[in-house]
Amino acid sequence: MYKALYRKWRPMTFDDVISQKHITDTLKNQITGGKTAHAYLFTGSRGTGKTTCARILAKAVNCPNQKNGNPCLVCDICRDTDDTSLTDIIEIDAASNNGVDDIRDLRDGTVYTPERCSYKIYIIDEVHMLSTNAFNALLKIIEEPPAYVMFILATTEIHKVPATIASRCQRYDFRRIKPQDIAERLLYIAGQEKLNLTKDGAFLIAKLADGGMRDAVSLLDQCSVCADVINAETVSNIAGIAGRDYLYEILEAISEKNTVKALTVTDNLYDMSKDLTRLCEELITQLRNIMLIQVSPQTAESLIVCMPEELDKLKSLAGKSATDEIIYQLSVLQKCRENMSKVMNRRVEFEMNLIKLCGNKNNSPETIDNSEIYDRMKQLENKLNAISARNVASVRPAQKENLTAVSPVLSNKPVANVNMKASKPENKIPFLQWNEVIEEIMKVRPDFAGPLKGLTAFLSGNVLFIESGNEFFKGFFKKNNEEYDTVISQAVYKISGEQYTIKISNITSEQQKNNAEIFLNQAKDSDIEMVIDDNQ
Repeated sequence: MYKALYRKWRPMTFDDVISQKHITDTLKNQITGGKTAHAYLFTGSRGTGKTTCARILAKAVNCPNQKNGNPCLVCDICRDTDDTSLTDIIEIDAASNNGVDDIRDLRDGTVYTPERCSYKIYIIDEVHMLSTNAFNALLKIIEEPPAYVMFILATTEIHKVPATIASRCQRYDFRRIKPQDIAERLLYIAGQEKLNLTKDGAFLIAKLADGGMRDAVSLLDQCSVCADVINAETVSNIAGIAGRDYLYEILEAISEKNTVKALTVTDNLYDMSKDLTRLCEELITQLRNIMLIQVSPQTAESLIVCMPEELDKLKSLAGKSATDEIIYQLSVLQKCRENMSKVMNRRVEFEMNLIKLCGNKNNSPETIDNSEIYDRMKQLENKLNAISARNVASVRPAQKENLTAVSPVLSNKPVANVNMKASKPENKIPFLQWNEVIEEIMKVRPDFAGPLKGLTAFLSGNVLFIESGNEFFKGFFKKNNEEYDTVISQAVYKISGEQYTIKISNITSEQQKNNAEIFLNQAKDSDIEMVIDDNQ
């Protein structure tokens, strides 16, 4: 019977394991030094070598002829371990044996000494699948097992393993295997199996495997029965990444805001029984590729998986949309993918979000971009701050009287009195020196000045209000309360020569627009030339 390549070429010693040298060297040193632990926890993504290393470790600690921490592979124990006939090494699949009774049976079996080996070893694969009661039953025995018992736990979801279990094991994190290491291993296997695998085919398989050696060898096995020469084109056809023009048609329609085209392509795909959930996932993957091309064009080719001709299409799409718009599209599709598992009609959910992506995002309540309001206000602020003292004197008398009335008596030392409680100012007067205050803060604490950029400040009585609707800003403020107290108050005093109580004021999008109108009115009173675009 034919044996799958990933089983045939599973590593038999620690030296055969690739890209996990930080783990295999440690395990070999423990074996040669006789300092193995009673419990191990191997974690990492699929196909990175967790179960393989568990089996090699089980063989090595019981092998009477081990060589530098590796099993000899020729003794009876090594051979019986490889053909799963050795009763002292018990491998348990926690996905199907996850009940408390299964663990009780395991615990009862630990009272019996090994038949042929030095250690009785329990390998529990996908241990995160155990129930809560099963974990509780495992807890005591894994903490203080008999001297001849060893546990090796393996999991792809370490966050589901209780801390009480993890803390009683030596934990080893398996990394995703590097594409170049996978490609080299594939070329070696192909050479031994007399397969005509090209380098570009090997590297494409390595990219598609996403760090998993088993997936890579399985894809090589699949390609080997479909073509005499396994090159990039063969791999793309077998893996289903060729002929994906429909993806780029939809992405093109989204960038052009062409709703009809996007819905037409989707309808054609639906008629051909295309899974719309899978389509949504494919669009997310391609938008990720576009985002990476935009933010890191130099390294993008090594970070994304696509055919060479697809790269040109992705680069073209990357030049048609801003990064923030791509991030918005990704968030919409990710939410759509999440909802598609809950809704009754997936097609309606997908088409609804497709229409949203093809529409004008600035008209959507969910996507109001406050940065445009901030930019307009900041431009007006800069113009007002650039006015000479003569022009400042021309500010409306009522506002000027208010400014004079609220000026406190100066002292020789600024008093830090920042109130982080959100408040609502009355009779607001723009604080014209706010940009200078931010620049002053930038000199001493750039990390504090960053969150302040784009915000606005107003005077009301002897209080200076910093207005923000940004939850990140308010959370950052709260976390650094005492330091912000000192830094802001000193900067305000140094720039303005005045002492103010500083408060944070919640602000909505409507209030931001009203603030913009305040700046517009003041700019008009100061004879500043402006051009107002009603389409904004």
